[in-house]
Amino acid sequence: MKCICPECKNLIDVSKHPKLAVDYVIECDICGILLGVRSILNEVVETEIIDEGK
Repeated sequence: MKCICPECKNLIDVSKHPKLAVDYVIECDICGILLGVRSILNEVVETEIIDEGK
């Protein structure tokens, strides 16, 4: 699956989240921002910013 951080535009490794689903919260490895999963469609994960992070 592919997920791009909306803040820093880097690829997020979603393989660390085997139970990834809508409303699941992930953290960007690069900028530390918290993201909520909005949708998963055709192996593309769309997220929205929940918390600005570090």
